[in-house]
Amino acid sequence: MKYALLAMAMGVAVAMAPPAHGSDAARWTPAQAKAWYARQRWPLGSNYLPADAINQLEMWQAGTFDPARIDLELGWAQQMGMNTMRVFLHDLLWQQDAAGFKQRIDAFLAIASKHGIKPIFVLFDSCWDPEPKLGPQRPPIPGVHNSGWVQGPGVAMTDASQYPRFEQYVKDIVGSFAKDPRILAWDVWNEPDNPGGGNYDPKEPKGKADYVAKLLPQVFAWARGVSPAQPLTSGLWHDEDWSDPSRLNPVERTQIEQSDVISFHNYGWPEEFAARVKQLSGYGRPLICTEYMARGAGSTIDGVLPLGKKLDVGMVNWGFVEGREQTNLPWDSWQHPYTLQPPTLWFHDLLHGDGTAYRQREIDILRSLSQAPRGVVPAEAASYPMQLSAAGR
Repeated sequence: MKYALLAMAMGVAVAMAPPAHGSDAARWTPAQAKAWYARQRWPLGSNYLPADAINQLEMWQAGTFDPARIDLELGWAQQMGMNTMRVFLHDLLWQQDAAGFKQRIDAFLAIASKHGIKPIFVLFDSCWDPEPKLGPQRPPIPGVHNSGWVQGPGVAMTDASQYPRFEQYVKDIVGSFAKDPRILAWDVWNEPDNPGGGNYDPKEPKGKADYVAKLLPQVFAWARGVSPAQPLTSGLWHDEDWSDPSRLNPVERTQIEQSDVISFHNYGWPEEFAARVKQLSGYGRPLICTEYMARGAGSTIDGVLPLGKKLDVGMVNWGFVEGREQTNLPWDSWQHPYTLQPPTLWFHDLLHGDGTAYRQREIDILRSLSQAPRGVVPAEAASYPMQLSAAGR
């Protein structure tokens, strides 16, 4: 019995031990990932871009980086109970001025930490404009959703001579902040095999999915090679069954096989969200939904967020504050711009540019869930609290 207890104690110690560091650093075990997740607050936040930026380049470039605005907006997030933000970086920013870029990341982290927020940083992205350019960014297209967002690396992924630069970017950025407790996680590539969207089809790299399938494992390896204390992930996003690894495409298999914690995107009804969680639960790792909330598509704070809390899935909605990104407008605005009148419903985003709520009930739910114990959904967050007097019935 004594030896059995010793073995059990050793097993617990192994499960709780931090991941290996050094050149032989490997993917976290499920036990290590669960131990990490248990030490965190329930992840709750938004995909974040300041209201005065149209894309990640405008957010981070020296001439348009706006710490005062970021401080203001992250203060609003703190008041709502949020503790994370998913924030996109870009390889061109590092190529332009690596030292300055890292200084601005450090400044952002200082602001976020002041407000109790630990960001998830995204290294690469395959959505929207595949031809990113540094310098002043074009103004928003009137009435169009996310009209200025840029990919990274975009078309540069077709040029093998650029790969050493990608590697240096990943290793320098992740390595410089590898032990920084102010960072929650690294999302190495957002929707890697997304065909782009918008009206950018003629510019999209031919054979994009094949390029990404070869690059994504390398990006994981580059990031893991600098031994970050934070987990790595890349979110599944296709509308298909994720429970059977044999049915996944090469990109999805890499996402499942290389992510320390599994992340995914879902913009559907609550029953669809629940089905996704069930599919992914079989992999035995913590889950974070890094994109949700599309009101017109059935994904809402009221319907999906309490479910995420009950299932202990980290929840990061798309869109925080209305601004130059224009993600309060629906995806179909690329075909039908909302120039004559606004949409019936905001698609994404929680706040107007002055910090007032688009809908106060959503903010109340966020705050209530953030304050509740893990896995617990307070009654006032699960249904609308009725407080009618007898005379008012």
